[in-house]
Amino acid sequence: MYAVIKTGGKQYKVAAGEKIKVEQITADVGQEIVIDQVLAVGNGAELKIGTPLVAGATVKATVLSQGRHDKVRIFKMRRRKHYQKRQGHRQNYTELQISSVNG
Repeated sequence: MYAVIKTGGKQYKVAAGEKIKVEQITADVGQEIVIDQVLAVGNGAELKIGTPLVAGATVKATVLSQGRHDKVRIFKMRRRKHYQKRQGHRQNYTELQISSVNG
């Protein structure tokens, strides 16, 4: 059984037992969270699509860690104008272990 969930403005296809990295969620490490924004639930050839959410469907997950992704380097340059700009960014993430999909 799998589900399509929405968190942090992004959509993820998840199944029980998977590990995913999502946008930062304010939760402690080891805490169990319930994601109720489920867009679709599937089981084999059977698929239930919400309008926009599936009523009563939830996904339970455990927070494994909080961290930061690798640095993304931004470099802007205008040729012949003596202009160069360097910038870096590290995005925060939360790593989740999906424990169950209820649909």
